[in-house]
Amino acid sequence: MILARRFGERDMRLDIGPYAYRMLVTILFAGFSLFLLRIVDVLLLAFAAVLLAVLLRGLADWIGQRLHLSSGWTLALAILILVVAIGGSVWLFGREVSAQVDQLTGILPEAWDKVRKRLQDHAWGRGLLRQIQDLDVRTLSEGVVSNVTSVVMTTLGALGNFLLVVAGSVYLAVQPGLYRDGVVALVPRDAELRTREALDGAGYALGQWLKGQVIAMATIGILTTFGLWLLGVPSALAFGLLAGLAEFVPLVGPIASAIPALLVASSSGLGTTLYVLGLYVLVQQIESNVVTPLVARKLISIPPALTLFAIVAMGLAFGALGLLLASPLTVVLFVLVRKLYVQAALGKGEHAGAVDDRAR
Repeated sequence: MILARRFGERDMRLDIGPYAYRMLVTILFAGFSLFLLRIVDVLLLAFAAVLLAVLLRGLADWIGQRLHLSSGWTLALAILILVVAIGGSVWLFGREVSAQVDQLTGILPEAWDKVRKRLQDHAWGRGLLRQIQDLDVRTLSEGVVSNVTSVVMTTLGALGNFLLVVAGSVYLAVQPGLYRDGVVALVPRDAELRTREALDGAGYALGQWLKGQVIAMATIGILTTFGLWLLGVPSALAFGLLAGLAEFVPLVGPIASAIPALLVASSSGLGTTLYVLGLYVLVQQIESNVVTPLVARKLISIPPALTLFAIVAMGLAFGALGLLLASPLTVVLFVLVRKLYVQAALGKGEHAGAVDDRAR
């Protein structure tokens, strides 16, 4: 009995080492996963910086090929062009929105007077008006102040995130090889070449995706602006700009961009509304069936179903930022999985997957 107890204690001492190691690994993995969940917004902002850096680097290389300037000057010109483009877009759309708000401010009192006169013709309407007049003004004021404070804080947070992304993208665009080599240094030596190829392939694929998006966005913006102008819809240029920018989020963006134009068109009657709806559908059909097939011959292509479910999943999981970055993130993950898992781990051929084979 004593002998058995001693053997049992010795076996227990021998098993404590592997058990403790497994527990430690599990705890570390759980802690690291929790840490990643806590900083997921920062990771998405970092990816947004990478996306903007790819755009800057591509634009700088394009300028360098034509003007034969040094890398620093071409990058500075690329940043200047992007700042002017974004600033002009914000100014144009902001001016149109301000004009629409001023117009709405003038219309609302008149509309309210009409509604109030109609309500006074009915007993239930007069009762409803009395309840509205008896509302606690202080409660309404506190609600307005609270909402204004929330909007201001959200705006400041978004501005801070934007500046962080811009600063990070400039650093990444200046020395892209430095950060790629830093990632490669974290993997075993025998996996360095494959990792480097995967990162280069992801960067190439992201650049090709951006080219395709720029072409699609420009096409949508120009056609929508011209069509709305022909239909006599106010603020046609602003709505065209919105439609072009919304194309950055495939499938969801075009639907969202059509809503403001339809609301404005509805004030001119049902006929104009239907014409505007038909215009948006026609423009999307031209982009999907004419522009995209021509562009996809030379640029990158991702299965539409994969893009759709990625957008829905990212939007549900990470909100507006996830929705905005779902498509480019899908492109990068698609290439990395293809390179590091399908080809490296499973040993399948170079042509496995749906992405253009030049993304290698």
